[in-house]
Amino acid sequence: MDRAAGFWRNRRFFKFRSNSNGNTAQRISDHKDMNEQEIQVYLRNHPEILEHFVMDEVELEQLERWMIRRTQKAKKMNYANRKTSLSRWRFCVHADKRQMLEQLTQQLQNKPTKAHVLFELASCISNAVNADGFRLYLVEDASETLTFVLDSETFDENGDPKIQKIRDNPVIARYVASTRDQVRYSRGDIDPRFSNAGICDRETQHVLCQAIVYPEGSLVAVIELWRGESSSRFHEEDEEIGNSYLVWGGIALHYMSIYINLNKQKKLNDFLLAVVKSIFQDMVSMDMLVIKIMNYAQRLVNADRASLFLIDSKTQELYATIFDIGFEDDIQEKMNSPRGAKEATEKMKSEEIRFPMGTGIAGQCALRGEVFNIVDAYSDERFNRNIDQLTGYKTDTILCMPIFIRGSIIGVVEMVNKRTGYFSKEDEEAFETFAVYCGLALHHAKLYDKIRRSEKKYRVALEVLSYHNTCSEEEIERCEKMGIPANIPNLNDFYFNPFEIDEFVKVNYVIYMFKDLFGFNRFDKKDLMRFTLTVKRNYRRVPYHNWTHGFAVANSMYSILKNSKMSFRPNECLALFIGSLCHDLDHRGKSNKFMLESESPIAAIYSTSTMEHHHFNQTVTILQQDGHNILAKLSSTEYKQILSLIKHCILATDLALFFPNKDKLMALVDQEKFSWSILEHRMMVNCIAMTAADLSASAKPWEIQSETVKGIFEEFYEQGDAERRAGRVPMAMMDRNQKDHQASSQLGFLNGICIPCYSLLYRLIPETRPMLKQCQDNLTRWQAIDDLKKKEAIELKK
Repeated sequence: MDRAAGFWRNRRFFKFRSNSNGNTAQRISDHKDMNEQEIQVYLRNHPEILEHFVMDEVELEQLERWMIRRTQKAKKMNYANRKTSLSRWRFCVHADKRQMLEQLTQQLQNKPTKAHVLFELASCISNAVNADGFRLYLVEDASETLTFVLDSETFDENGDPKIQKIRDNPVIARYVASTRDQVRYSRGDIDPRFSNAGICDRETQHVLCQAIVYPEGSLVAVIELWRGESSSRFHEEDEEIGNSYLVWGGIALHYMSIYINLNKQKKLNDFLLAVVKSIFQDMVSMDMLVIKIMNYAQRLVNADRASLFLIDSKTQELYATIFDIGFEDDIQEKMNSPRGAKEATEKMKSEEIRFPMGTGIAGQCALRGEVFNIVDAYSDERFNRNIDQLTGYKTDTILCMPIFIRGSIIGVVEMVNKRTGYFSKEDEEAFETFAVYCGLALHHAKLYDKIRRSEKKYRVALEVLSYHNTCSEEEIERCEKMGIPANIPNLNDFYFNPFEIDEFVKVNYVIYMFKDLFGFNRFDKKDLMRFTLTVKRNYRRVPYHNWTHGFAVANSMYSILKNSKMSFRPNECLALFIGSLCHDLDHRGKSNKFMLESESPIAAIYSTSTMEHHHFNQTVTILQQDGHNILAKLSSTEYKQILSLIKHCILATDLALFFPNKDKLMALVDQEKFSWSILEHRMMVNCIAMTAADLSASAKPWEIQSETVKGIFEEFYEQGDAERRAGRVPMAMMDRNQKDHQASSQLGFLNGICIPCYSLLYRLIPETRPMLKQCQDNLTRWQAIDDLKKKEAIELKK
């Protein structure tokens, strides 16, 4: 009281005049020589004078200092070791308030849980009313049922308040939770509400119990303040103090709850994003995915162990090869490297376990499709204790959740023993969101496994096919013994007859044409032999689109290139020749329209230019085989360029693309805008040249042309037969019962496609005039045949 006494001697005090006690105040001012003891006695007898003086004259900062000193003197704080408390912040001077607020905010952000904030508030109220301690009863999420308790004297190893499940029956707290009433109770009181059993703790003599609610009225917790034998009862003033804090605390908790929820949602979103990146970007195997899912699940809900069981829909069983993952901080790092992932998988993998649906917690979860959040496993009759007995591991809490995909349960994830406290409703909600991604990941992993197995099967099939569809060493030896002719008369003649040459001899003729056009400086002769022999093998034995047709088209392109004086670039020439040789590889003798209508697997892969895409794909497949890459000595840039040009040339043989190419090029020629120096213009010429070579049978002498047409129509009729078997009516041209339509169909083909093609090519490359002339002659012959057929038909009608 030394400072206080000195202060009261200040002259301001004696100038103070109270409205109600002016005479008394004046009397004090008349006795300026009063000592300290006399002043104290006088103020005790006249407290109203002190109250008026303090309220009107004392600065707020001074008042706050007195409050802190008074609180500290009245009761030594039980939590002096805590860095910050709400009570200290409430009664601090303005100079320190900002710093204290920053410390408190940082502390709450470091541990932003509702329990932690409530504990701070309870500590504040306990200090304010001079309680000896408190018990804070927390409600279970969304149920307003008291489930957990925080005790002011119980902390964990980290110094944080320890959350415990309620063991005793907190009669008063449950009453306050249900009624929201405030209760003051002392041991021995007769209160019909509690049947004289309100106090269970021996040390507790007096209780003040109050509800903590959000502004909208929902229950957050119940605080039970207590005093021991050496302390007095709680009074109405204590209730008022508690109420003042609870009003502020409820508002603070409301906004803190919003902050915590937003913060949790952000963390959950960040976590799920990391999960999605991890489990979708590297689907190595199902086992590795299972380990990742379980590890992420553990971290999400802070569980000690994790198990994931998949459902075998055929046997109605749950199974797992990796079913008990512990909490390891380095497992995620291991899974990020192929070697570490393999080692971790092998270490955790065990013999497959299986059990029927409906067995145990996981089996019930899978059977019923419900979430099980079990606080005490041993008190649940569905829990199987045998595993704990065998392993020595004690199971306390379980969170088990089904994983759905497209409405069906495909598995169950079981989390065991939350590392701190119990699995909460928030854990359930977070894990339910996580389970959606688990389902997608597992579903795609299964598809990935199927695709990978299919790929393995495809590779095996490809190996078998490549063995049978790749030229043999005997064929290569035979080709080498025959040798490449030094000169082949008339080979570059547009009227060269491909039917006069043996099938095998055609191989050496192709090599001769290749050498004549490009030489062997940049190409390996033996690779070219293998390539050509394998190309020959990959033409099917169909009536028209066979090896002879491929050779004939390559020969026609050779003639165009040899006779042309126009500016085809070297790489374009190479692509045109290879494209012509390979343009119908693995042709099945059926049109693109038939492949689409019959739902061929090829049509599912290529929706446009179906067979042409397949022919190019087969070309690349041959080039990729050992000893077949005739382009191996080219630079990477040239290789890519020539492959692109080959694809362009092969796709150009689709007659559906001929018409737009022809119209564009014809417009350029008619308007005298065409130029050989423009790449786009040359690419269109390449297309027209490919069509001209592909249809070159129509530009051969009549004997060759008529022989070729026989093969064409036999192939048409085979397609018509297949359409009839499939229940479709073939067009007249493909109906072997309507052979009289051959001449008329040829007239339409020559007039609509061949003559326009060769006419345009002649304007661009005049040296190709023989092709146009012979096509016109053949048109005349077909016209005569058609006229004769029509005349015979008229005669029959007569």
